[in-house]
Amino acid sequence: MSTDLEKYALLSDMRTSALVSQEGSIDWLCFPRFDSPAVFAALLGDESNGSWKLAPVGGTIVSRTYRDGSFVLDTEWQTPTGRVMITEYMPTRGDIGDESDLIREATCLEGEVELSMDFRIRFNYGESIPWVERVDLAGQPALVAIAGPNAVYLTGPLPEPVGHSHQGVFAVRAGETLRWDAIWALSYGPLPHRENYDKLLTDTLEYWHDWSDLIEADGPYAAHVERSLLVLRALTDHATGGIVAAPTTSLPEEFGGSRNWDYRYTWLRDSALTIEALIAHGFTDGAMAWRQWLLRALAGDVHSLRIMYGLGGERHLPEYELDHLPGYEDSAPVRIGNGAAEQFQGDVVGEVMVALDKMRKAGINEDERSWGLQIALLDYAAAHRDRPEHGIWEMRGELSEFTHSRVMMWAAFDRGIRAVEDYGFDGPVDTWRDHRDSLAAEIEEHGWNSEIGSYTQTYGSTDVDASLLQLPHVGYLDYDDPRMLSTVARIERDLVDPDGFLYRYRTETGKDGLPGGEYPFLICSFWLVEHYALSGRKAEARELMDRLVAVASPLGLLSEEYSPHHRRLAGNYPQAFSHLGLIRAADAVAGRNPSL
Repeated sequence: MSTDLEKYALLSDMRTSALVSQEGSIDWLCFPRFDSPAVFAALLGDESNGSWKLAPVGGTIVSRTYRDGSFVLDTEWQTPTGRVMITEYMPTRGDIGDESDLIREATCLEGEVELSMDFRIRFNYGESIPWVERVDLAGQPALVAIAGPNAVYLTGPLPEPVGHSHQGVFAVRAGETLRWDAIWALSYGPLPHRENYDKLLTDTLEYWHDWSDLIEADGPYAAHVERSLLVLRALTDHATGGIVAAPTTSLPEEFGGSRNWDYRYTWLRDSALTIEALIAHGFTDGAMAWRQWLLRALAGDVHSLRIMYGLGGERHLPEYELDHLPGYEDSAPVRIGNGAAEQFQGDVVGEVMVALDKMRKAGINEDERSWGLQIALLDYAAAHRDRPEHGIWEMRGELSEFTHSRVMMWAAFDRGIRAVEDYGFDGPVDTWRDHRDSLAAEIEEHGWNSEIGSYTQTYGSTDVDASLLQLPHVGYLDYDDPRMLSTVARIERDLVDPDGFLYRYRTETGKDGLPGGEYPFLICSFWLVEHYALSGRKAEARELMDRLVAVASPLGLLSEEYSPHHRRLAGNYPQAFSHLGLIRAADAVAGRNPSL
């Protein structure tokens, strides 16, 4: 049985991240980037695939919290002989170059406590057992594990070799602190060195506090909004500005199923929607960093636009399977890379143009290069207007004309027109207006089904999907437009489960080309909250919102999906899409319209 996702805490240094369980086991960590091969991969297998457990012998958890506005995790344990606080974090500041590390400190609060450690490092997603030896690291003993170009150094009281792991029991008395540091470095590079751990912790807390103090959030869900914005920041690469959809791969959309995907990349759609959420809450620096990432990733190659890129703007993300890992809850295959990178999804230009429009409205200066990119994006949209596609949900079946994508194309041209008319930029506005108006006529003719009184998932069908809830968000029509209200009624009838959660679409039709099914998608339910709140159904909005925030982990983290049957989170975790959905829904409940 795999550990429930909601029992994991996220640690992040905005280079990479780790998941640490309530049992004190770090079961997922990729060094040195989010999309690097994991050195601890027990999340997708067991401890033999790499993990690092540190926990008091005979201990039970008293409390487990992030220090306010940070990703510094404090876990207080009670044992028969004493109390201990274990603090875990990944330094976000300090002169540590391109290295990354994870620090674990144990401070005894009273009595005496024994700490048990099991350190099993495995490179290449748990496949490679490294060469491990003791070395001198700046005058202190350390373990170093080496496999190819990668090295991980462990400092602190050192465990002893036991088979293919290193284990130990360490006593700590009241007032004493033991500290361990796992440091990634290049195996052929200079030795890492840490001098002042107190300063590392202080600088890390100061960084997160400085950032979280800028958050503008109010209303009944302000605390949830704050943690969600922090998650979005934690999933942003500090060097490139790229935002990963999630820090994990292959956490299943159905336990035991095969819908398992690698989300450690930067989707244009996801990151554009994230930028909207950041701007709505007073952040512009992150928006500017993302725009620079966008300019680099698309530079000179807009004609072959991708829906996702690597953190540095890499274009090729070939998908392959890891046969040596059984998968979370035996959900195989475990996939690395993402074949959806090769898909055409017609909505992407619209999401990017809407986000860039929000940046202009927020007073972020537009430069010639950025505007030139937007003209090229609209040229791309015009050239591919009538191209069948895979849609927002990345169908792997037959290509179709998705209504949501057509509306997003409409939004792309609409934002180009606004830039010319409202901000004085130059562009072929008459051509864009023709595209916008003809798309609207096409959507009403083919995307609206008068017999069922609803917009439909694809042209000419009778199926609906949750992406239709996005039509008011981009201003295609009002939230309380009769056509939208009847579409929502159809979505409620066809896609809401008995517990009130919303599916993306009905997988049993087989149109997505994939076996098996999936659980309700959290962002879709948050979109429904948004619609309820802005169409006059405020009590229902609050009721559904309360139900949704209640399924978050005790630390406020959300995955991609939730299974009401299992009462567990599912899918990649934590998921940026879900958290930005929460932010928008909370804003709507507080009376703010995110489409403005």
